Amino acid sequence: MLHALESRGECKILGVTLTNPAPPAAPFTWVINRFYGRGRIPVGASASRRTDGANRKYLDAMLVSAPAWARAGMPASFPAAVPLLRKLLAASLEKVVLIQVGFSDNLAGLLDSAPDTASPLDGRALIREKVAFVSVMAGDFATDKPEYNVRIDVPAAKRVLVDWPGPVVLSGFEIGSALKYPAASIQKDYRYEPWHPIPVAYAAYQKMPYDRQTWDLTSALYAVRPEAGYFDLSPPGVVEVDSKGTTTFAPSPSGTRRHLILRPEQKGRALEALVLLASEPATVLEPTP
Repeated sequence: MLHALESRGECKILGVTLTNPAPPAAPFTWVINRFYGRGRIPVGASASRRTDGANRKYLDAMLVSAPAWARAGMPASFPAAVPLLRKLLAASLEKVVLIQVGFSDNLAGLLDSAPDTASPLDGRALIREKVAFVSVMAGDFATDKPEYNVRIDVPAAKRVLVDWPGPVVLSGFEIGSALKYPAASIQKDYRYEPWHPIPVAYAAYQKMPYDRQTWDLTSALYAVRPEAGYFDLSPPGVVEVDSKGTTTFAPSPSGTRRHLILRPEQKGRALEALVLLASEPATVLEPTP
């Protein structure tokens, strides 16, 4: 979806960092970028040693199926995520939007990072200077259940959701749950190329056909089109995270946290945008190196 939005001139993907520590996560992401003609986008690997949240079945399935041209030019290794984040932010001439759709350890690491060769600023100062806001898929603002992205790494989630020195917009579990990506699109809309990484990975994740919640897509859509009216916003407030990973939101005039709200009449238009953008044909096919 972000590649489609960049092709439309609505954003520019500066880099991608992974919080899934499975070894194929970075190569998988590189191949996706390569397929969409942007194999030069830097990819940062997770430094985490966690075992939870390290699903690799769908990663391996796509990589094994990838033709030679899709893997041609892949780097032999990938930089660590946090130093790459610092490098990209320091080099940016304008403020950027960060999208977090995995766990919070990379952004927590950025927040706690020390000055380095990329920037004389520490993480907090670098964020204040270079980050416009963060769009995060995290939390559950409809129930009192711990949400997966928060539960897997509660300390890191607290650092980002509570302590981040700037605006954070959260797309809670309830938003993506209400918007399910149709299996029919996976089966029909990606046939414009003989091999496409998305339906291969999707089919390997669960038994087809299945409709899948669009949790991560909602944060990406809001990040690029915040004024499009796909979602409403809560009033400003603060977010708290307990030891189990449960998130609570409290309105506060001085707060810098808001969460997405999806009204029934917004569902059709929001889902249409998610499906059309995600399945939009690649328009910048990269020549084989």
